[in-house]
Amino acid sequence: MTLDTELITLPDGRRFDLFVGGAPDGLGLIAHHGTPGDASRFAAWDEAARRHGLRLVTFSRPGYATSTRLPGRSVADVADDVVAIADRLGIGEFVSIGGSGGGPHSIACAALLPERCLAAAAMVTVAPYGAPGLDWFDGMAQINLDEFGAALEGEETLRAWMAGEGEEYRQVTGEQLAASLGEAIPEVDRAVLTGDEAEKQAAGIRRALEHGFDGWVDDDLAFARPWGFALDTITRPVRIWQGELDRLVPVSHGRWLADQIPGARFAMAPGMGHFSLPIAHRDAILEDLLSEARA
Repeated sequence: MTLDTELITLPDGRRFDLFVGGAPDGLGLIAHHGTPGDASRFAAWDEAARRHGLRLVTFSRPGYATSTRLPGRSVADVADDVVAIADRLGIGEFVSIGGSGGGPHSIACAALLPERCLAAAAMVTVAPYGAPGLDWFDGMAQINLDEFGAALEGEETLRAWMAGEGEEYRQVTGEQLAASLGEAIPEVDRAVLTGDEAEKQAAGIRRALEHGFDGWVDDDLAFARPWGFALDTITRPVRIWQGELDRLVPVSHGRWLADQIPGARFAMAPGMGHFSLPIAHRDAILEDLLSEARA
C-alpha cells in the first residue's frame, strides 16, 4: 500500500505535507491525525477509503513533519487550512474524520465549514479543557496527566517536559512503542501494536517529530485553550466513537461531546482501547459517515 505524497505551498506561503489516496474520483475524506502524528498515520485507511468510494486526503498539521509551523494556532485554524488544501485539489464537498488529537479538528470542520463538510466523525477524542460538568483528568493515564499538566503551565514548561519525556518518541521503534506507553494502554491495544502495525505507527511518530517538537507543542497548547467555535451551533451530523478501555482519552470525554453537539451520536466500542478501536471499526465508521453524508 502506497499513498501519493506531495509538498504543497498555500497562498500564504506555508508548506503542507500532504498524502492523497483512496478512490481518485470519490467524495473527499479529510483525515486529521492524532497527537503527535503526521499524515502517514492515516495510511492504513487507504484501502478502506477506496472500498467505500472515498478520496482520502490527509495532511500533517502545522509544525509536524515538513509542514510549516503556525505558532499560536487554535483548533479552529484548521478550517482555513482544509479549505485551502481542498481548493488546491479540486475538492468541493467532503466528510471529515479525526482520531485522538485529530478529533477536535474534525469537529471543527463540521462547525466552521457546514457548506462543504457534510458529516464528521471523531474517534477517541479529547473534549475542550475546562468543559463545564466534565472532570477533564478523571480516569486519564498518568502520562497524559503529566503532559497536559505541563501544557496548562505554558509553552516553556511544556517544552521542558518534552525534552525529558518526549525525546524517546523521536527514535521509537515498533518493538518499543507499546512498552513506551506502559500502563496507559490496555492489553487489547498491546495486541495490535505489534509487527507491521506497530512499525507503521512508530514510523509516523518519528516522521512527525523529525524536525522537533513544534507540532506537538502547538497541538497541546491549542487543547489547553478554547477551541475557537461553539459546539452548540453545529448543524452537520457528528459521530463520536470511543473505546470502553481507553485511558489516554477517557470515555467521559466522548460522552460529554456527544451531549453538547446538537444531534450528535455517541458510539461506545466495548472492549476497545485508543489504538484498537480505529482498526477494528474502520469500515463501520466510514459506512456510518457516508450514510450521514447522503441523508
